[in-house]
Amino acid sequence: MNEPNPWFAAKRFGYGAGLPIAWQGWALLAGYVAVIAVVAWLDHQTDGRVRGIGAVLFLVATAAFVALAHKRTEGGWKWRGGRRD
Repeated sequence: MNEPNPWFAAKRFGYGAGLPIAWQGWALLAGYVAVIAVVAWLDHQTDGRVRGIGAVLFLVATAAFVALAHKRTEGGWKWRGGRRD
């Protein structure tokens, strides 16, 4: 386990994180979904600068979400073929 209190379960098949197992993981996921909703709203604006800000916001939010999920996943991110660790 990478951290003493993981926020996400390890996937049983494949690579990456599974569902959140702590309130912090659910809060992170809810915050990311909220940011994506704002980005979708910004994408419907006519001003190109606002749409560009939305694109940058999407990239930053996604990078932060993936980094935190990677750091706080039980057992870390590695390829799993269905067997328990």
